Amino acid sequence: MDIIKPGTHINFVGKMKKGVFISWGLILIGIGSLVYHKGPNWGVEFVGGTEVHIKFVRDVKSDEIRNILSSAGYPAESVQQLGLPNDNEYLLRFSTKEIAFEKIHEFQGELDGIFEGVVGKGGANILSIDYIGPKVGKELIEKAIISIILGWVGILLYLMIRFKFEFALGAVIGIIHDILITLGAISIMDKEFTLTIVAALLTVIGYSVNDTIVIFDRIRENLKKVTKIGFRQLVNESVNQTLSRTVITGISVFFVLFALFLLGGSVIHDFAFTLIVGVLVGTYSSIFIASAFVIYWRYKRGMLT
Repeated sequence: MDIIKPGTHINFVGKMKKGVFISWGLILIGIGSLVYHKGPNWGVEFVGGTEVHIKFVRDVKSDEIRNILSSAGYPAESVQQLGLPNDNEYLLRFSTKEIAFEKIHEFQGELDGIFEGVVGKGGANILSIDYIGPKVGKELIEKAIISIILGWVGILLYLMIRFKFEFALGAVIGIIHDILITLGAISIMDKEFTLTIVAALLTVIGYSVNDTIVIFDRIRENLKKVTKIGFRQLVNESVNQTLSRTVITGISVFFVLFALFLLGGSVIHDFAFTLIVGVLVGTYSSIFIASAFVIYWRYKRGMLT
């Protein structure tokens, strides 16, 4: 099946410089959002505290929830709407100072009474309640960062064995590019950074490097067979030759993730959102970032023909 017919000659290399500028713009916007929000919106797994997943039988605004909790003596650190507006689901987060571990059962029993005057008896259903101490949260942050870095190092070593160094480094730079832009999107949408998001980011790393390897593999094959054209043109031909596969894979994965985003419920909503952004950016970076870096590397070392 070919969505894009063989023999296409789109000048991707000629557009790579614009692509790099667009990427820098997106990365800077993301960094600006992180600075504005004073870092990621860490989930309870990382900062410690109590997290309550609650569903209301009717529409209740987040400001109304905050006021009700404050009046009851339990000011929430954050009130985040989950899923679609009609789901009426919220994630309430309380610091360890507001609700100590010993008071969780007492607090859980009081929640129904706290919201009874607004939504009626039985109008608020607690779907889950979790408590994590601050010490465990710090350990999880360290492990999350280490897992992502080890993923980068492992991919770099693998690609250095399979390809030349500039290809391996180009793939890792493409991955870093994808992670930064995805993190920026999470920050802009004020999504909670949880262990689920870490899992999604690791999945994005795997997708991105797989997409990049397909193009790099074709470049390597063409380097052995084609000697009469320059390296820039060879990269352009290789990207065009793999374009149909790249588009089909990207579209297939996107539709599945979009269905999960709309219909999968609030539990995997943020996971699906992260993967949607990561897949789109990963497909783009395979062409305009990773391949562009290989060309730049060879240009700086006088290796272009």
